[in-house]
Amino acid sequence: MIARPTAREEILARMRRALDGAGEAPEPPREYRRSLDAATDITAMLIDRLVDYKANVHHGLASISAALGGAKRVVVPADLPEDWRLGGAEFVPDTGLSTAELDGMDAVLTGCAAAVAVSGTIMLDAGAAQGRRAITLVPDHHVVVVRREQIWGHLAQALPMLDRTAPQTWISGPSATSDIELQRVEGVHGPRRLDVVLLDD
Repeated sequence: MIARPTAREEILARMRRALDGAGEAPEPPREYRRSLDAATDITAMLIDRLVDYKANVHHGLASISAALGGAKRVVVPADLPEDWRLGGAEFVPDTGLSTAELDGMDAVLTGCAAAVAVSGTIMLDAGAAQGRRAITLVPDHHVVVVRREQIWGHLAQALPMLDRTAPQTWISGPSATSDIELQRVEGVHGPRRLDVVLLDD
């Protein structure tokens, strides 16, 4: 009895027949934009995108306390600069806190690796002052500090700033999704509240 091909084998066979004699695939066009015009105010653009995404934007180191909004217990990466720990909160260094312990925190305070103005995206790669991914995904409120030199106009400029071997988190506003009836639900995949503190130096 001759064995019938599986559905997978049949699909792959059809693909091979379709590609037979097709030749080499053409080189994809690479004329897409890789940077913004030099006259573009990328900081203003980033702020505009963040506000549009319902993130709160603050300016200067002193605003960290206000950004935390009265949080009592704040988880921080172990290497977070001491001068960022402002306000009356208890800052709890992450030493491998459990998910339940992270869920009990009022907020998380971190730095970032880069920010992209054109998309309003904050990028983390578990580098300096960022900690592991879990601390930025479990607490309901994330305060992230962005230095001006970390802001890039275009994604193509920001990508080389990231550690490609590390786990990454890209944030474009507070966590939100919509169901089939277009009902917006916040906090499904991360913090419901995002505060961004911009530093000039």
